[in-house]
Amino acid sequence: MAIYNIIKKEDPHLREKSKPVKAITSNITKLVKNMLETMYDASGVGLAAPQVGVLKRVIVIDVGEGNIALINPEIIEASGEETDTEGCLSCPGLLGEVSRNAKVKVKAIDIEGKEVVIEGEGLLARALQHEIDHLDGIVFLDKAKNIRKQD
Repeated sequence: MAIYNIIKKEDPHLREKSKPVKAITSNITKLVKNMLETMYDASGVGLAAPQVGVLKRVIVIDVGEGNIALINPEIIEASGEETDTEGCLSCPGLLGEVSRNAKVKVKAIDIEGKEVVIEGEGLLARALQHEIDHLDGIVFLDKAKNIRKQD
């Protein structure tokens, strides 16, 4: 396993749209394992492949309920709205208030190649939306208000 370098907000790769994964290969499996290790090492709750310089539609999340790896995730339902403070591993030391859907339903493929549907609310909903944004070249600073340095 390896810990990847997390690219920072100035890197143009963060602004590119990621390509769908066509097949679950050993390279994708290795990517997911290394992304999880990188996320935990950085004390994050989510990480998207573009944040480690890989333009594939892969995200990993752990909001304290065990890790989730999603390939080609897409939001299929969303409702409500909540505004809360967010940060990002690619924007170290910065926080901002971001309005997002309170609940989301996401369809994706898991690491075994099976279709899964994840329903999230609260922090899980926020993390899913934040990481899926990364796959579309959107950084949380694009949506944040009251951006400030972390104490």
